[in-house]
Parts: sequence; structure tokens; C-alpha cells
Amino acid sequence: MSYDPRTTAVLALHWQVNVIKPEGFFGAMLAEPVARSGVVERAVRFHRSVRAAGVPVVFTRFTVPEGEGELVRNTGFMNAVGDAQEAFRPDAPGAQLIPEMLEPAEPDQVVDNQKLSGLAGNRLPQWLAERGIGTLLVTGVATNLTVEQTARHGTDLGFTVHTVSDCVTAATDEAHIASLANLDLATAGCLTSEQVLGLLS
Repeated sequence: MSYDPRTTAVLALHWQVNVIKPEGFFGAMLAEPVARSGVVERAVRFHRSVRAAGVPVVFTRFTVPEGEGELVRNTGFMNAVGDAQEAFRPDAPGAQLIPEMLEPAEPDQVVDNQKLSGLAGNRLPQWLAERGIGTLLVTGVATNLTVEQTARHGTDLGFTVHTVSDCVTAATDEAHIASLANLDLATAGCLTSEQVLGLLS
């Protein structure tokens, strides 16, 4: 099995200050496990390597514009971010991609939405289809939230989706491991970054 870089893309989900850094909105829940896991450094190396192989890296950001955009307050999660929406404005410090993800190259594409799935409430599925992309490699935080939601959604849209297992993490090891087990069954399966790079070479 191998993958053609011309028909493959990375979806890099929620690598934002609000999710990754202690000062971010979800910092109290996620910053410590993210730092302990080393996932940021691994994801930076992976993104750099796949870019060198010709694979585009598309970042998604959870933002809430004035008027709430397409935010639907139908879960506790969406109510919480809706109540704190000033922190999620597109130009707010917390909504920005973390600096580590901007080096050594700017993202190929940055897509904003107000959904848990990075493929919902935006034109990203059309953007991918127009470029002949059929395989998606998913990185991001948290495994059991945006990563799992996006991977399942992409699978239902007809993409072949692999979560890059060492480039995702969650608030607890238990949630992370359980989510990866779900994704092994519900998608094309999880791969390590090393396995992915082997399949692209």
C-alpha cells in the first residue's frame, strides 16, 4: 500500500492558542497533557516532512465571528464557547495558530468554522475535491473531540481517513486510547507518522 502525495492532504485540527497553551480557553484542561505528551514537536516534524513530500497541510481553527456565524448551541461544549465567544473571535489572541505551527512555512490553507468537525460549516470538502484529494491524514487536539469527529465525518464523505496516532492527544490517556480504538474501527485506521512517511515515499 502507498499513497500519492498529489491526492493526499493533512488536516491539522485546532492547533490554536485556546487549545494548546496554558493561557488559552481550554488551557486548564489541555495544556499540561499536551506539553507532557510532546505532541506539538512531533506534529511540527511530521507537517514539515509531508510538506517536503508535496502534501498540502490544511489547518482548521475554531472561531466565533460577530453574530456567532454557524454556531449552534445544541451541546454543553457549544454553549460554553458561545458564552465565551470573545475569546474565539477570528482576530483574538487565543484563536491564532500556535507559533510552532507557522515555522518553517506558512500553512497551505487555514479554514475557520464553528463546528467540532473541521469539515463542517465551511468549503473545505469542496476545496479538497477540486484538487483531487482522496486521502486525509489527521493531526490535532483533542483526539476524542475534533479529531474523532472530523475523521468520522471525512469517512462518511467518502475520503480515506487515517489519524496520525502520535500527532494527536487528549486531556487524559484513557480518552486518547479509547478514541484511537474507535477510529481504528470507524475509519481506514490509525497510522504513526513514521508509517505515513513510509507510505508516501
